[in-house]
Amino acid sequence: MARWCYRHRLVVLLLWVGALCGLAVSASSAGTNYANVFSLPDTDSKRAYDLLEKAFPERAGDTDTVVWKVEEGSVRDDAVRSRIEPALREISGMEGVGDVTGPYEEQGRTQIARDGRIAYAQVTFTEQADALPKDLVQDVVDTARGAAGDGLQVEVGGQAVARVQEPPTGTAELVGIAAAAVVLFVAFGSVLAALLPIVVAVFGVGTGMFGTQLISHVTDVPDIASLLATLIGLGVGIDYALFIVTRHRRGILAGADPEDAAVTALNTSGRAVLFAGGTVCIALAGMLVTNLRFLDGVVIGTSLTVVLSVLAAITLLPALLGLLGHRVLSRRQRRVLVARGPEPDRSHGLAARWSAFVQRRPRAVGALALVTMAVLAVPLMSLRLGTVDQGNDDVTTTTRKAYDLLAEGFGPGFNGPLQVVVAGEAPASLVTAVERTEGVAQVAALPPANGVTVVQVVPTTSPQEAATDRLIDRLREDVLPQSDVEAHVGGVTAVSKDFASVTADRLPLFVFTIIALGFLLLMLAFRSVVVPLTAALMNLLAAAASFGVLVAVFQWGWGLDLLALGTESPIPAFLPIIMLSLLFGLSMDYQVFLVSRMHEEWVHTRDNARAVRVGLAETSRVINSAALIMMCVFLAFVLSGDYGAAMAGVGLAAAVALDAFILRTALVPAAMHLLGRANWWLPAALDKRLPHLAVEPAQSAPEETAGPGGSTPGGSPAVVHGFVRTADGEPVEGAVLTLLTEGGRQLDRVVALADGSYILAVPGPGTYLLAATATPYSSGAAHVTVSGDGPVVHDVELAAGEVDAVN
Repeated sequence: MARWCYRHRLVVLLLWVGALCGLAVSASSAGTNYANVFSLPDTDSKRAYDLLEKAFPERAGDTDTVVWKVEEGSVRDDAVRSRIEPALREISGMEGVGDVTGPYEEQGRTQIARDGRIAYAQVTFTEQADALPKDLVQDVVDTARGAAGDGLQVEVGGQAVARVQEPPTGTAELVGIAAAAVVLFVAFGSVLAALLPIVVAVFGVGTGMFGTQLISHVTDVPDIASLLATLIGLGVGIDYALFIVTRHRRGILAGADPEDAAVTALNTSGRAVLFAGGTVCIALAGMLVTNLRFLDGVVIGTSLTVVLSVLAAITLLPALLGLLGHRVLSRRQRRVLVARGPEPDRSHGLAARWSAFVQRRPRAVGALALVTMAVLAVPLMSLRLGTVDQGNDDVTTTTRKAYDLLAEGFGPGFNGPLQVVVAGEAPASLVTAVERTEGVAQVAALPPANGVTVVQVVPTTSPQEAATDRLIDRLREDVLPQSDVEAHVGGVTAVSKDFASVTADRLPLFVFTIIALGFLLLMLAFRSVVVPLTAALMNLLAAAASFGVLVAVFQWGWGLDLLALGTESPIPAFLPIIMLSLLFGLSMDYQVFLVSRMHEEWVHTRDNARAVRVGLAETSRVINSAALIMMCVFLAFVLSGDYGAAMAGVGLAAAVALDAFILRTALVPAAMHLLGRANWWLPAALDKRLPHLAVEPAQSAPEETAGPGGSTPGGSPAVVHGFVRTADGEPVEGAVLTLLTEGGRQLDRVVALADGSYILAVPGPGTYLLAATATPYSSGAAHVTVSGDGPVVHDVELAAGEVDAVN
């Protein structure tokens, strides 16, 4: 498939351009039909809502607030009333507005603050906020704020208003893409090569977003699905293309034809991309086990975008590589390639030195990494799920100003009133008991209607405080059961608390599901029980540490001023599910790319230390570059203006950084060094029953080095491997080792890595000649005997004028 896409590059490119443009036109014509269908069956707040909807169908919609404040005088002054009352009458006459209750009416006399400077009116719509036309809500906002001026401040707050003041989309995405482009340019040194992953990601995310818009017309898809799809699509799209382009460039630098290099890259890294994309989709699908139906649309939108990003990486990318040819390299690399010829495919520099250091000090590295992650996870112990409200909005928004005015005039609990909904008439004893409950600031019983009574309860604390949650528990468990009537506690604050409780109850099942699925996939991929078990533990550790960072920043307020993100708040109840899905998916990506290279080396040499060392040396740089790109994309969402999106961006950026820079680069390889050959243990009975899944197949040995059938009876080419060192034990980087027959015919030739390690392919049992050359050492040779029982470990010591076998 890669070769076909490379050779028919114009056809593939036109197909993708046509698909993107066609979906864009269709989505623009059809518009969006996002539906935030939110329901919490079998909860007290849902039963309260059902009673309200039955008794007050015209008032069962969203209730927003118009609040005004005078600099001098009183809101009762005629000059103020003459400006406010006409605006309220105009709002009440709008289609879609069910009722407007102002402070100048008898039933609204309590809607004026004690000092007389702040008042509010309640605007009740006929539908919930998510179902209201934005034009209607914008008309309400414009009409209300049009009454301001001459010392009169008018603001509007509520869920419906929040939807029309959402910041324009695209800024965060553009900033993230620009930052990713800078990282890619630094990594590749070529503008064209740096643009490749971005172009692929744009096609994947673009088709995914437009496809999700069209799907919203046939099923319930919340509007947050588009944001999350963009967030994850940009990250994985750029990362997947980065892995493939890196492998392709390495092949060209090693002397391969661009077409062959592209085919090899897709047949190796491309397979890993397919597998990694599948694991992300499976992790996202894990949200379905929570049985929170509003998340179904999130799964659809994000999974579709991931699938299309993977498809773009394995079809569009080889076509673009065909268009660029050798220009995928920088000009300097092309000049060096022409002047000096192919360079050996080897790891060097910081990555190789770090890998060798981890091998020498696995206990120290592992302990330091583990302590770091444990310390970062400590704040998790104080995690409190809840909801963010308009008190966390930007201080320049009308919703935040309205929130602050209401808190100033009527107390902090006024922004999160509770509703005690009673089936029938509320007994006076019940109202009195509620009024005397600790944490209640104000109680007002409304007249019964259609057999239902609503008792408005204003807490003494703000909606986000833990004391408000305790008040709801006291009302439900102590106060209401003592009455002889059916009564339930509802309202936005109660709904948020119930959602947090339901989420917390279902979170363990969700975590177990995605951990179990990830374990099975990795066991199939790497034919091991220990590798997936290690990955599962590391994923849990990464989740704990990233949520610790999230709690420290947003719940404790560490760094909120630096990020300009408002005030402290509990962690939104939906965020753990969303974050864990993305985190486990991305963690599996890095685990697959890291361990697949280790597994390939293990299959060749059966030397665990070498497999871990080489795998880390050859993949750590690209994994760290990919993580840095992810961090840029995620952190850019701090600029989105949406507090929830900023929280998700910071949390995911922290998770990716900890996973890539600490876990995959330090703790995982250190643990694998300590576990030794046990890493690759799989019970024989299980090995026979499991299907074989090739994530990243090993490179085939050259034809002249293959035995009968291309391999030894064990199923893979025999090898000789070891280290090249000086007499003082120092590694010799760049030593050229050549394997020859006793007659002098060359069989294989390699260059030693930075730590002095090498590996040579052997056609089969026999005695061979191993020659080594390194400046300033003299050339020399030694005989090596291969018995056919497995890989041969042969260390080489270079001294002046000779090559001696150490063992």
